[in-house]
Amino acid sequence: MNKEQVKKRIVKLKKTIARHRFLYHVHDKQEISEAALDSLKHELYQLEQEHPDLITPDSPTQRVGGKPLPKFEKVRHTHRMLSIEDVFTPDEFKAWHERIGKLIGDKDFEMFCMVKLDGLAIELVYEDGVLERAATRGDGKVGENITSNVKTIESIPLRLRVPSEAELDRFLKKHKHKVNSSDLDRIVSKQQGRVIVRGEIYYPVKAFEAYNKKMKKAGKKEFANPRNAAAGTVRQLDPRITAERKLDFFAWDLVEDIGQQTHDQEIELLEMVGFRTNAEFKLTNKVSDVEKYWAGMPERKDKFDYWIDGTVIRVNNNRRFEKLGVVGKTPRGLVAWKLPAEETTTVVEAVNWFVGRTGALTPVAVVRPTHIGGTTVKHASLHNFDEIERLDLAVDKVAIGE
Repeated sequence: MNKEQVKKRIVKLKKTIARHRFLYHVHDKQEISEAALDSLKHELYQLEQEHPDLITPDSPTQRVGGKPLPKFEKVRHTHRMLSIEDVFTPDEFKAWHERIGKLIGDKDFEMFCMVKLDGLAIELVYEDGVLERAATRGDGKVGENITSNVKTIESIPLRLRVPSEAELDRFLKKHKHKVNSSDLDRIVSKQQGRVIVRGEIYYPVKAFEAYNKKMKKAGKKEFANPRNAAAGTVRQLDPRITAERKLDFFAWDLVEDIGQQTHDQEIELLEMVGFRTNAEFKLTNKVSDVEKYWAGMPERKDKFDYWIDGTVIRVNNNRRFEKLGVVGKTPRGLVAWKLPAEETTTVVEAVNWFVGRTGALTPVAVVRPTHIGGTTVKHASLHNFDEIERLDLAVDKVAIGE
């Protein structure tokens, strides 16, 4: 092949590989075997090695490469990455809902409910359609640049997908008079300008268990839980280590205004441009529906291939959401309804007493190692003697073989 033919073949290979990535990671469909896809990637790699001047940042071959980083650079977020207010009971949620209803003058406002993923929140910045930077939340204003590691996650597109005309037409008809079509065309179709996407990196449970099994067999230390493993993995200075661990990603926020008016529109747009979004969501204006959605999570969560720790409820209308503003580090129009804490029983093997700086005595129970919430618990603070008496605690000498 001459240079022009090679150039055309590389473009075609990249489009084909990107298409199959989208089908597999976004729609859970597989049209060709992994071996066939690997052969396409290998052909692309060989052509790029022969013509290195044709390598581009959005090429699938650039997901893992380069030398380990000496350290992570600090980066400033264009928009603050805020935290979420927590509620724990139906009464606390109803109080939030009543407060928001009064502020916006509509007690039946529409809410977008989604699972609260127990992973690591990150920000992705795309310039003219190409992934330029990925960063951790950090303190909300400044995070760490983890672009090299994020590129290893197959479900995160290196270049935004351009939806077909039919897809865009369906979207515009569905949301007629609610979307600025000129902004949508500029960003989505022509891929001009900046797009900021936020979401959650997580360690799929099956991949996590397989990795721990491998570590145990090798006599190496295992991870305590998927959440900690995901956080530690994206902060590896060598992206090849990150690539080995098969992390995944769900997108849940489109920060840039490209004409969307509601959060459910954002979810649709994110999927259209190539992101995997979580299908476990509900759109409603009824408190009772939210309560049912939240109440069903404890039973359903064990069926998910990812950890969750609650439900996020958001004012669906973006204009209303922005108008509600921020209190401290949390948006008013967003709340996390946490799942009940896990409970289990164990055996008290001893009680140790510790003296604090003020001279106060604090009893700490030494318990039989117990796995709960992804962590092995060996000690539990008893606060004071009244707590010991209330719980009727005693060292179980029979259970510990004395």
